Amino acid sequence: MEPVNYKKLFRNLERTLSRIEASADIPHTLQAIMRSLVDDFREELGIVAARLYYRRGNTYVLMGQHGEGQRVSTGLRIPISYLPIRIAMEKGFVFMGEDDPGFDHRLEKRLGVRHFAAIALGAGQEYMIGFTVTAEAGADQIRLSLNTVRHAVNIKLRQEVLEDIIEQARLIQLSLLPRRAPAFADYDIAGASVPAQEVGGDLYDFLEVSPRLLGVAIGDSSGHGLPAALQARDVITGLRVAISEDYKIVRAVERLNRVISRGSPSARFISLFYGELEPNGNLIYTNAGHPPPLVYRDGKIRRLRKGGLVLGPSADAVYERGYLTFRPGTTMLLYSDGISEATSPGGEEFGVSRLSRLLRRVHDRPAAEIVQIVFDEVSEFSQGPLEDDRTVVAVRRPAIVEAATTTDS
Repeated sequence: MEPVNYKKLFRNLERTLSRIEASADIPHTLQAIMRSLVDDFREELGIVAARLYYRRGNTYVLMGQHGEGQRVSTGLRIPISYLPIRIAMEKGFVFMGEDDPGFDHRLEKRLGVRHFAAIALGAGQEYMIGFTVTAEAGADQIRLSLNTVRHAVNIKLRQEVLEDIIEQARLIQLSLLPRRAPAFADYDIAGASVPAQEVGGDLYDFLEVSPRLLGVAIGDSSGHGLPAALQARDVITGLRVAISEDYKIVRAVERLNRVISRGSPSARFISLFYGELEPNGNLIYTNAGHPPPLVYRDGKIRRLRKGGLVLGPSADAVYERGYLTFRPGTTMLLYSDGISEATSPGGEEFGVSRLSRLLRRVHDRPAAEIVQIVFDEVSEFSQGPLEDDRTVVAVRRPAIVEAATTTDS
């Protein structure tokens, strides 16, 4: 299987699930979801069949099945003492193959299964969907993919949007975003964020670490809407607490990642780019799985990739520092993937190459103009409602000639 783009998988799942009409009859809704997962995500998830169970006492009872393989009679009972069931109930999901301890060959042969996964669903784990997966599916990839599925389906099951809570979340989010761009040395800085819904999962921030250090951050939580906004809020708050002049940025991000990993559902994650600027042009940064910022310098475009994994999935993740000399005439463009992955009516992505050409064209404009031009170009390209939050930050260090001309005038 090809490596999974989990952010895109989550977005595709949300889009697919939104087309399934919610019903007061939860099993009916889950049957539709089960069929959709097999039919629409066979290639992405490596699944060829699925079975829906509901819990009755100390057993899970088969109530529906879809896809390839053997069929068994509805009403098949699997005890909760079966090891894979216990693991799924404890962790929310399980992946197991025929060579793993606890695999019941007699039971799974009845189902025509050699490799399977399962996700527990509902507030009290009243339901479970078991999947037959291909042998080529890697264990780690399947676990993370199906945990993402579990999270998206559980959101679908309890989807009640309370307007007053949404409004409170929106006000909290707005209060955390910068009210204005900072004045720092000779840099020209601007940023803006547009959520796809009332609240969004993108974040950006400027942290005045000290008179000689300015922090610049941009992040993107998986999904969008209220859950993503709450995670973005936690990250902004945590970053402000973790960062200090005497604390190395890599250590601060690793510490923040441990907090997020312990406090968030494992299917939720957030990308983050954080860098610190000095008045002399030194930039130290680390990139936790975020689309690499683009830097225009000396007529060339480079991308700031140094860093590590997105925040959340692994508490033990380590991060690497990157360095850049921010000479006069340099422009840095930070963006969320709602910009680069915006699609045209024909299905073409805006893409990093197009964004790079745009930066090359407008790198010498004021930062606020660059931000607005990017938004305008992407909106004209996509011509439709936002499918994902969009955030842009521009940081310029005007060329010496430009600065001198401005002073003389």
